[in-house]
Amino acid sequence: MHYTDIAEEIAEQELRAEFGATPAATVNSVISTSLQAEGNASPFIRVDRGRYWLRELAQSNPVAGVMSASEDQALIAESENTGLINAFGMYWSRANVLWTATPKILGQQQPGSTAVDFCNQKGVYLLHDGRAVVYVGRTTDQPLGTRLRQHIVDRLNGRWDRFSWFGVYSVADDASLKTTKNVTYDLSMLIVTMEALLIEGLEPPQNRKRGDDFRAVEFLQVEDPEIQKTQIVKLMDELKKKL
Repeated sequence: MHYTDIAEEIAEQELRAEFGATPAATVNSVISTSLQAEGNASPFIRVDRGRYWLRELAQSNPVAGVMSASEDQALIAESENTGLINAFGMYWSRANVLWTATPKILGQQQPGSTAVDFCNQKGVYLLHDGRAVVYVGRTTDQPLGTRLRQHIVDRLNGRWDRFSWFGVYSVADDASLKTTKNVTYDLSMLIVTMEALLIEGLEPPQNRKRGDDFRAVEFLQVEDPEIQKTQIVKLMDELKKKL
């Protein structure tokens, strides 16, 4: 199973009460640590990038492609480098954000995990009208939340209802953004990232995958809880007027 599937199974079977903000990354880290520290005594084996099997099952059911110790160590080191883009969200609804001066751009890695505020994320973003891309922007001096809020009042206001974003900051398990990490990039990584962004943003019909070696974590949108509170207050005010 891929470590993201393992994390989802843990949630569905209610094997943990709390998941943190990055349950999939935590599962991958725990298994990788076990492989590094325990070697052949680890209860896990790695069969591909991000895919694992229980060692006791492999002994009775041989698995083709089990990695050697040297291959496994090389893959662990490689997997720590996620590239230019570390987190992203696709087709998030404009209506699920309360557009205050500092809006909360909330998302979670999977249902039940801690919500993360991506307001201060940096990177690039797309504005959609339905599924069509109507604008491409970047966040450098100003963070994602500020840039998106500007499009509520500028010429693009009535032209978009959804947005996608691709951020350079990864997420810590305490739901904070890792804004201090300095990383150097080579040309191949830059090209891989550019390919992945184009495939994700444009969704060309002949591309069946998002791009080789694109290992950014996708987050699912979470509605700002203040929106529901505002709607309830508005409803109560309307009922008072009718009474």
